[in-house]
Amino acid sequence: MTTPSPRGTYLTIAETLRARIAEGTYPGGLPSEAEIGREFNVARTTVRRALRALEEAGDVTTVAGVGRRVGGASQMAPYKQIMTDLLDRIRTGDLPAGARLPSEAELSETYQVSRGTIRRAVRELEGSGHVQAQHGVGRFVSPAA
Repeated sequence: MTTPSPRGTYLTIAETLRARIAEGTYPGGLPSEAEIGREFNVARTTVRRALRALEEAGDVTTVAGVGRRVGGASQMAPYKQIMTDLLDRIRTGDLPAGARLPSEAELSETYQVSRGTIRRAVRELEGSGHVQAQHGVGRFVSPAA
């Protein structure tokens, strides 16, 4: 069984991470909570307190589906980026009314995301009426109203 961290350990971790952020160590985003916990040999709760302190100070932001990003730079969730891109393709006529959407596997490869992310994007487009699903056939761009 692990022993509890000394009081204020999360502040030490937060300061170490803040210094690394300033050095540019994490350009693509912070490591996972589990990785930080292993590095500092602390419980995930301690890591979460450190990350919350960084978030409250504006050093990092949490983006659903993406993770924690440095510098408070907002970034759109991957499924929203895909939705936006597909909507642009529909509006420009690249995907005209009645056109079949690429398969989940094709979209997953194109956008380098999981099929679950693709499903969420397409489900949102279906919910907004831009795409219609035909069971066993595929998904198609809805006819212009």
